[in-house]
Amino acid sequence: MKIIVLAGGKSDEHDVSMSSGSKISNALIENGHKVLLIDLLVGVPQCKDFDCAYEKYYQDHYTYEIPKEVSNLRDSKVNEIGENILDICSSADIVFIALHGGIGEKGQLQAIFDSFNIRYTGSGYQGSLLAMNKLIAKELMSIHNILSAPWCTVSKNVKNKEIKLPAVIKPTDNGSSIGVAIVENKEELDSAIDKAFDCSSDSKILIEEKITGREFSVGVLGEQVLPVIELKPRTGFYDYQNKYQNNRTEEIVPANIAVELSKKMQEISHKVHELLGLSVYSRTDFLLDHQDEIFVIEINSLPGMTPNSLLPQEAKAIGINFNELCERIVEESLKKYQ
Repeated sequence: MKIIVLAGGKSDEHDVSMSSGSKISNALIENGHKVLLIDLLVGVPQCKDFDCAYEKYYQDHYTYEIPKEVSNLRDSKVNEIGENILDICSSADIVFIALHGGIGEKGQLQAIFDSFNIRYTGSGYQGSLLAMNKLIAKELMSIHNILSAPWCTVSKNVKNKEIKLPAVIKPTDNGSSIGVAIVENKEELDSAIDKAFDCSSDSKILIEEKITGREFSVGVLGEQVLPVIELKPRTGFYDYQNKYQNNRTEEIVPANIAVELSKKMQEISHKVHELLGLSVYSRTDFLLDHQDEIFVIEINSLPGMTPNSLLPQEAKAIGINFNELCERIVEESLKKYQ
């Protein structure tokens, strides 16, 4: 098949996305597909179809050269969808969305692709939007008796709300724990709120009660729920540095917890996946407190996809290697269009 792997973009998670995209591209090429890795923001100058772009830009090492000025583009007010992206994606068999955050995970790009009849991997625009907005997701889960940490919201110009500390400050619409802070005292509160707003495009941010406990994650692949993985950061919580820097977090799969707890987390993960209208694959993150109460932290409609990311590790634990996982995601996604 002719496959475009879209990564990068204007998101704060650009670099993580490019890492996912390069690993996915390598795997799909090894699986026998024609693949182009493209930065959503940069696009492909001079080519308006897959064959032209493949002939012009495909090189050894399974990628094409990303222009060095991409960091300048990210800081500018240029369109988020680069040159010829829609034309080239229309001429491919499917687009593998390897974007994290931004328009790729908020559902906006999926809505555009739907209007252009472009086939793509993962969830549709509605599920993506609901999963990415932490406030909406929490409200929906609350209605369906799925536990998450008690919360309130703070508006941009109203910071004087009485907030119980310690608390977790979160942007409502960002991923990879960007802008998240655990606040223990009032002296830290205002700066944490300001930082969260800087990392959000929403007019509100979340203030959650701090839940002390162990961190876990569970992936869904098609109709299959993957094993539970436990995350043990060596310091602090599972923040951006502990997610992506080597040797900062111990990851144990299958998690060393009681079978009943493992099954319950898997059941909740599948229930949340369906509740938000997600499809193909997703990953739900959890906290387990000292009374063995399970709290949902967040839902990822486009989980990280390097071989060392959580979902690939979970798949590997049941015999699905990284190349097979990428192929399964493509196959499951194509079912949407049958």
